[in-house]
Amino acid sequence: MIYLDTSVALAMLLAEDRKPPRRIWAETLVSSRLLQYELWTRLHARGLARTHRAAASAILARVALVALAEPVLRRALEPFSVPTRTLDALHLATASYLAAHRQPVAFATFDGRMREAARALGLKPAF
Repeated sequence: MIYLDTSVALAMLLAEDRKPPRRIWAETLVSSRLLQYELWTRLHARGLARTHRAAASAILARVALVALAEPVLRRALEPFSVPTRTLDALHLATASYLAAHRQPVAFATFDGRMREAARALGLKPAF
């Protein structure tokens, strides 16, 4: 299972120079419901919601979105070994919860701070 951070989904949508390996799209993908809000907020902010609607919807349809349940929110309130921003803490808490309750979770991100924090939680990088 691969936890998909917003940075990876945005890289796919915005045709950035960096892209995740194609193989991750064949894996089971999961993310916090925050992914949906972050994608649309950023697309709206850039005036790209109309032109990127189908592609964004296709990515979101491919990812199992996890609700921000109470145990995840409680974990996000605790400190992380690496300083984190608010939404990053919620993503990390979600991935950590999944790893503790299901199977190993690899973490897909282009954000260096997120990668470091995920590793500190015992989550291996997806690429």
